[in-house]
Amino acid sequence: MKRDMALEVLKKHVTDEIVVAVYQTLFDWMAINPRDLNYVATGAMGQASSHGLGLALANPQKEVLVFDGDGSILMNLGSLVTIANAEPKNLHHFIFENGVYEVNGAHPIPGHKKVDFGAMAKAAGYRFVTVFSDIETFESEVTEFLKQPGPALAVMKIKAGEAYPRDYDYIHSALARKQFRRALQSS
Repeated sequence: MKRDMALEVLKKHVTDEIVVAVYQTLFDWMAINPRDLNYVATGAMGQASSHGLGLALANPQKEVLVFDGDGSILMNLGSLVTIANAEPKNLHHFIFENGVYEVNGAHPIPGHKKVDFGAMAKAAGYRFVTVFSDIETFESEVTEFLKQPGPALAVMKIKAGEAYPRDYDYIHSALARKQFRRALQSS
């Protein structure tokens, strides 16, 4: 399935949730659903899951959606165990798996076609794990996935969709952090 199509489906389910997204998924998400409760974690490769956990624990009344990349989670596999151990019921983790470090030149990730992120999350102790590889199934089952108590993980088998602009100036700006902080405090 194309990443942007999957994000369009997710947009229908996002109201006041915190969304932590990284790299190309972040750029796509910012174009598809710009909002102040988008926490921009690009520049901290591998840290989306840890940032999402911190936000989920600090804000137990809010749902936290982590839009991670396969290359990014490889940088911080230990976070799967930490998340499972903390048992945040309000954390839904999506790994957008395309087999490459897309923003960094589309170099293949180690173990592509061998690694099983769903099995890793299950072994770490996630409450619920699923895999989506086509848009029709994702669209029909995402509501049920989001109803599962976290930590829950969805491995998203994706390919690139439309090319969205990469606004590095914004994601590294004090303005992005200020807007997020203000939105979080007022929600």
